[in-house]
Amino acid sequence: MIQGEDGLAEKAGKLIQEIREVNRNGYILKPEDISYAVKALSEGKDISVKGLFSGSIPVSSKKRFIIPKTENQKHYIDAINAYDIVFGIGPAGTGKTYLAMAMAINSFLTKQVSRIVLVRPAVEAGEKLGFLPGDIAEKVSPYLRPLYDALFDMMDVDKSSKLIERGIIEIAPLAFMRGRTLNDSFIILDEAQNTTSEQMKMYLTRLGFGSKTVITGDITQIDLPAGKTSGLVEAMRILKDVEDIKIVYFSERDVVRHRLVQEVVRAYERYEKRDTEERH
Repeated sequence: MIQGEDGLAEKAGKLIQEIREVNRNGYILKPEDISYAVKALSEGKDISVKGLFSGSIPVSSKKRFIIPKTENQKHYIDAINAYDIVFGIGPAGTGKTYLAMAMAINSFLTKQVSRIVLVRPAVEAGEKLGFLPGDIAEKVSPYLRPLYDALFDMMDVDKSSKLIERGIIEIAPLAFMRGRTLNDSFIILDEAQNTTSEQMKMYLTRLGFGSKTVITGDITQIDLPAGKTSGLVEAMRILKDVEDIKIVYFSERDVVRHRLVQEVVRAYERYEKRDTEERH
């Protein structure tokens, strides 16, 4: 039994019906999935839970498929399907890298590309690569760990390790891209806010025939030295009017981590806004 105002009761009934259909199709909805749907409906958005979950990305994993959790995530997946260069801009926890990784694995499994290249600039939290011990693989590892984590979450460790050994999946620092042209590849540039202008231009001109790239970053978390322009911020300005390039913006509403992560992101945004207003 659903009681309430006619319009709201109708929406609640539709939501419950759609949740049951999604459930019947083999996806177990988590509390945060339902919370998002309820929140979106209460804000007056015409959201279809079934529509969201129909955008699932098959990957070879125990999870069977990865699904977009918000309307923006669905736009992002549609953009990656439709465009060869896509920028995903927004705070941590919005699924920018994770969904790009799912799309890369799916593209490889469906033979749309013959290799996956995962790239990160080796500038983070002010640390210098030279201070890390060990050979290049050990030095690079701390920077590339999040990419490995996402990969191993979607693909069996044995299978992905074999593909890495054969060079079919390559995980490398951005500096390794210089002088290369990547054909028939799905390339993800993660943490792109920490690229310099020169690095970003160099990276964007590596794209070869039959290739696709997704560039992700959070422009509020730039770790470059003072006075250095972020290549991501500059690229967004330069490329915003190029028709065949898509920029997708995420907000704290798209954070799909622990509920408190959204609160933290919001609190920081309020603080930074106040701080900027006080300085001006």
